[in-house]
Amino acid sequence: MFGLFGKKTGLPTPEEALPGRAQAMLVPAKHFVLGTPLDGPFPVGIQLALFGNGCFWGTEKQFWQLPGVYSTAVGYAGGLTPNPNYREVCSGMTGHNEVVRVAYDPDRISYADLLKAFWESHDPTQGMGQGPDRGTQYRSGIYCYTPEQKQIALASQAAYQAVLKAKGYGAITTEIIDAPTFYFAEEYHQQYLDKPGSRPYCGAQPTGADLPHPNQWNLPTELQSHLTAHPEVWSKNFAECPVVPH
Repeated sequence: MFGLFGKKTGLPTPEEALPGRAQAMLVPAKHFVLGTPLDGPFPVGIQLALFGNGCFWGTEKQFWQLPGVYSTAVGYAGGLTPNPNYREVCSGMTGHNEVVRVAYDPDRISYADLLKAFWESHDPTQGMGQGPDRGTQYRSGIYCYTPEQKQIALASQAAYQAVLKAKGYGAITTEIIDAPTFYFAEEYHQQYLDKPGSRPYCGAQPTGADLPHPNQWNLPTELQSHLTAHPEVWSKNFAECPVVPH
């Protein structure tokens, strides 16, 4: 399926997907803002989370500002083309989503905290796009590294769906799947909104609806350690795009 100007608006088949390349993208060794490793090695205990919710510039800045986040990186995931570049992803012919990989300290911030930031910072009912940004690379997605993450993500989705339905929104279109291969985006995309000369932009369309507290999610008690709701996160307003550079 193709939209205006010939841009593909549906996921490509394996036969349609661009071939890509074996060479991985070269990225800086350190995070531009936090000074921590961009691609590890990470300290013992650091865990990973992976999210896509529109243009990855604003999404990444939102996450690196949270307490307990050790490092972040932007990239591409969920498609077919190995080591794609930005132009290829934007063509719709790789199937990839723009994503942010979050390396976090679970003793300081929980997976539930990260999910609050994810759900409240965009409209997860918009399908293949977010606000003015349309295309497969702007879809909503949670990519899970463990069975526990997937179970928690699905429970949070159900809780948020009930809130959105009460506000008149339709069905959540977020894909919640096992984490696929993460391919780094180009160096200039990494921590873009904090770099001199960056263009303040965020196309996200938050609904303004609050995610219910984790104690209202339908989850077993053995997952309680993942559900800590830290006040410094749950008191934040994620309905505003973090677009203003320092």
